[in-house]
Amino acid sequence: MNVSYFFHFSDDGSLPQIPKDKSLGVLRGASLLYSTAQFRQLVASGNLPYEAIGRKEPKTPLCSAAYKYMFNACRIPRKDEDTVRIYDPSLNSHVIVAVGGKFYSFDFVEKSSGEPLPLEVIEQRLQKCVDMSKSGPELPMLGYLTSDDRDKCAEAREELLRIGGSKMEEALKVLESGAVLICLDENESPISKKQGSEIFWTGGLASGNNRWFDKSIQLICTNNGKAGMAGEHSMMDGMPVVGYCDYITKKSYGEVASHSNNTGGYESADENVKDIFGDCVGDMTSPGSNVASYVVETKNNFDKLISNHEMQVQSFQGYGSGAIKKMGYSPDAYVQMAMQLATYRLWGEQGGTYEATQVRPFLHGRTETTRTVSPASNAFIETMGLRPKHDEMDVSKRTEKIELLREAVSSHVKYIGSAAKAMGVDRHLLGLALSVKDGETAPPLFSHPLLARSKKWRVSTSHLTHPRFDNWGYGEVVSDGVGLAYSIHPSHCMFCVTALKEHDWPERLTHLLEEALLEMQTLNDLDKAPSSKL
Repeated sequence: MNVSYFFHFSDDGSLPQIPKDKSLGVLRGASLLYSTAQFRQLVASGNLPYEAIGRKEPKTPLCSAAYKYMFNACRIPRKDEDTVRIYDPSLNSHVIVAVGGKFYSFDFVEKSSGEPLPLEVIEQRLQKCVDMSKSGPELPMLGYLTSDDRDKCAEAREELLRIGGSKMEEALKVLESGAVLICLDENESPISKKQGSEIFWTGGLASGNNRWFDKSIQLICTNNGKAGMAGEHSMMDGMPVVGYCDYITKKSYGEVASHSNNTGGYESADENVKDIFGDCVGDMTSPGSNVASYVVETKNNFDKLISNHEMQVQSFQGYGSGAIKKMGYSPDAYVQMAMQLATYRLWGEQGGTYEATQVRPFLHGRTETTRTVSPASNAFIETMGLRPKHDEMDVSKRTEKIELLREAVSSHVKYIGSAAKAMGVDRHLLGLALSVKDGETAPPLFSHPLLARSKKWRVSTSHLTHPRFDNWGYGEVVSDGVGLAYSIHPSHCMFCVTALKEHDWPERLTHLLEEALLEMQTLNDLDKAPSSKL
């Protein structure tokens, strides 16, 4: 909830209106898996072009270390400190499928070449998983075991291995070594962006059992063809995964179908699809097993966690990056100031605000913190006030507000530029703190209350805009804060706000974001409008 993130993909208009023998989720999932196999092969072979940033040539290349954690990898719960396991893609040609809380595996690529199997073969095997989920032995809902406190996850894993022995060890290895996990939520047919986003974020109360949250990549497809993904964040940040998602959403189902090779010479779905935990049922349900009690406990904790949270999705159609650029502002910094004004009006004070900034030009670089709250942002939001003053027609007051807005935006652009060059303070201080060895006394700075206060992020923000993403988001990082993911498209903006339900913040904040953006637009429009001669 507070670590993983989700992407909500745009609809695929090429899917058939009424599929004959498969759900739209199976068709969409097969198409995404086919493209996943192609992208995975580029990564595994070393043929994926490196990413680079910059407007001028030569552009700055970005570190690609994160890609080794993308496929055939899994987070492993351990007491005190988790670890991650990476498996050889050339030895593991299978994908994991979750349906109805049960887990299956099948080969989705050629063992020799790593190239994707024909689309129709992948479809048949996905459909076989759906059919098998409707019969067969009843299994404990093991997916819940990956959703709890990490030490409890480790205890549950130890119990699985204790009662299942080598069979369970092999089953877990199959799941962990799979290229990706695809979750077929056959019981879900979301329509709105909010409905879809809630499913892709956690699975919600109805489909939370149909996840294995430790897998690096979870593709999620619903019965009506909606699709998205959930990312395990500990080893990978969003930007490398955006490259992967860009690739797999670029080709529609219809395009993939037209390029897929013939279907001859492959094992049938009956022979290739395997029930991962099918041989472990007796062990898990034996009198000496505590697996069922672990599942019940983690399910109760999961349901409570979901029920305690609220999400609101704001699709602001007033304007987007095109208009903001014409006003003369950086779109990201401008929207950050709108968020500052909105949260100020929500709480009556500014809250510590984090914006993620990548530092991948450096070897093994991940992110640095851009601190949005500044003297300049404070001057702007206090002048704007806790509620609209409707004094835009006063030229002197309007001019003052615009000047303060420009100073705040300029300050943010300067900070984010420094952060991108690894000149921020937060990773530096983290590195110093982690360098303190066992038995050594940390310098007084690290116990100073001001430092602790400065690291409390009541507003956790991140900017990601993609033309084929309808939405994206994540949870808040402190109990009295909000998660605030946003996208700035040419003519509109998207916001995904999450928080604990007890605060009743998300709906109010989405209204205040709209209010702030419209108020800031009015200031700039009036400033540039010609005076009337009437």
